Amino acid sequence: MARRARACIASLALAACSASPPLSELTIAEQRADRGDVDGALAAYRAAQGTCRAVKPVRRARAACAEALLGEGEVLEHAGRIQPAIDAYLAMPARAVDDPATAAVALDRAGELLLRDHQVVPAWTALWRVVTDYPDEPTASDALRTLLRDGRRRDPRALAEELSALLTPLAETEVADNLVWSLADLNEHELDNAAAARALYDRIPVDTPASGLRDDARWHAARLSRALHDPAGAVTRLRALLATREVAFGAGSYFSVWLDDAQLALGVILRDDLHDLRGAAAAFRELPKDYPASILRDDALYELAVTLRQAGDRAGACAAVAALARSFADSKHLARARELGCP
Repeated sequence: MARRARACIASLALAACSASPPLSELTIAEQRADRGDVDGALAAYRAAQGTCRAVKPVRRARAACAEALLGEGEVLEHAGRIQPAIDAYLAMPARAVDDPATAAVALDRAGELLLRDHQVVPAWTALWRVVTDYPDEPTASDALRTLLRDGRRRDPRALAEELSALLTPLAETEVADNLVWSLADLNEHELDNAAAARALYDRIPVDTPASGLRDDARWHAARLSRALHDPAGAVTRLRALLATREVAFGAGSYFSVWLDDAQLALGVILRDDLHDLRGAAAAFRELPKDYPASILRDDALYELAVTLRQAGDRAGACAAVAALARSFADSKHLARARELGCP
């Protein structure tokens, strides 16, 4: 089934990966591979490569050809014939000129195998080809993650320079947000440049507003803003993140996993950094109301109690402590809440 799954990955633009293309050679290839008949499976996959284009309609022909090509590489790989598998994968882009998804998957797989085989230069060549030659394919982001994982322990500064050089030429492609994200990651963790990392994270919601990394970027930019002693900047970014809740709610879309974290962080920064006790209390009250399933509801009640106590509202603080004890009898915050002087 792994071989069929790989063919589906290579044909994401197609609608019917769940329905196997009607080619007897593919069925025979899988059966032989499952029995451990490597040479027999290879022969069947290669036969399928010669007949797959005759399948109708065209989308099924493309899926069949993808499965036939990638199946050859996977049979070799699973049999431990690593260099022949690498060679097969590297040859696939020229054999799949009308199927960039399959070509990208093949190059990515070759790059992974080359890295495991300690062939670093050809590995990086293959992985960079995925990013630069197929930047609109989902596999480009996979290849970029591999380059980041491997490159950050080799020469992070050189990797950052390569990423920076691609920002402009690939700015209008699907991999653009991943390039910016990877560069931000390197700047924060390896290059020790939090300001540059924040500026890069800030670019993602602006330059690629539909990016799946948009909300994560806002969260990390807010976190870095506080670390850079810019609490007002952190608040601005957290509020921009929290504003996506209304958009998602109205459109029936998704809620970011960072929303309740952002709501709690907003209250803490307003109270501890900006000394806005009223705004902080409002932020803490909002969390259990807007996120009734959040695991941070007891945190919000405790922080609300602390905030109200600082504001001189002992009765309000004790009411929050009582709500905490009533709703979260096993909360880690109960012991600390007793220090607020409530019964």
